[in-house]
Amino acid sequence: MSKFESLLRYLLHPQKRRVDSFAEFTIKVVAATSILLILLIFLFVFKEASSLFFSPPKAKISSETQVPSSYGEAPTSYGSDAPSEYNPDGGGQIHLGPKPTAKEEVPNEEPSLWENLIGTIWQPISTIPKFGILPLIVGTAKTTFIAILIGAPLAILAALNVTFFLPMRIREFIKPTIELLASFPSVVIGFFCLMDVATVVKSVFDLDFRLNAITGGIGLSIAVIPIIFTVAEDALNTVPQSYRQASLALGATEWQTAYRVMLPAALPGVFAAVLLGIGRAFGETMIALMATGNAPLMSFGVFDPSRTFAATIGAEMGEVIWGSNHYNILFLLGVLLFVFTFSLNAVTELYVKKRLMKKFHGS
Repeated sequence: MSKFESLLRYLLHPQKRRVDSFAEFTIKVVAATSILLILLIFLFVFKEASSLFFSPPKAKISSETQVPSSYGEAPTSYGSDAPSEYNPDGGGQIHLGPKPTAKEEVPNEEPSLWENLIGTIWQPISTIPKFGILPLIVGTAKTTFIAILIGAPLAILAALNVTFFLPMRIREFIKPTIELLASFPSVVIGFFCLMDVATVVKSVFDLDFRLNAITGGIGLSIAVIPIIFTVAEDALNTVPQSYRQASLALGATEWQTAYRVMLPAALPGVFAAVLLGIGRAFGETMIALMATGNAPLMSFGVFDPSRTFAATIGAEMGEVIWGSNHYNILFLLGVLLFVFTFSLNAVTELYVKKRLMKKFHGS
């Protein structure tokens, strides 16, 4: 009996077929459960955010004019016309002063919901709460831009170096070391930026604030470098070696070959790596919470404190009143985070994998 016949008989054995069917069924159930849980999470987030727009309007706040009361014997200065009540616990009468005749409506100076959301002040705890998300958008954009501006070139250059210039022994050591950064807890990176990076940045640039957007951006770049490096290095390795050999045969140097031949050929994967890094920086919580100053300032300066969407949710969700506008707006920020990351994934899927790959194949 040949090896092929033995393998075929093994695969077609009824008992093995039952085991394979059970394993296939288990995989399908686990996959379906995972997808269902993700959908339920999305539905919950969207439901809580939609309550902000579809819930019934709340009643206006009203108050009564209150006058401090006086206890004990009536002073002679009150006179006989002052209203009073008998105190059953002793001590004479309780003089209440002038009684309020009607409720006084508090002026409704609160702007509409949309005017509030597009405002420039985020101050949810105040007499008139302000939920302007523009400072949060600016803060998130600043820190994400700084993180990608620092992290993407370093990660791509590291991927080029590891792929084309380092010996195999050193490559096998360097690559896992860089990827090990991805396993670092965010709170550790945030604490490192809080204690060390902030001090260095303040002394180098002579700043007034230790914690600012550039400090947070440096911390976020540490978090995105392993992701961009891993995906970019895999993309560079998938380029056929015949491209490299042809370039070297034509007289190009190793650096010219890596930069002008191999990197453009791997551009779809490198572009996808950068987009994944943007999504990672955009949704990071602990680093942004600890290293950016966590101040919702409407400022485009990279040396000013800032605040991100994720940091706002992480800082305020634990103490917010359930069902309040503040509560629903925090979920709205979560929806915006989801929409942004979903858009990045859609761009990666539709643009990178289709258009750039068509351009790469010459079609």
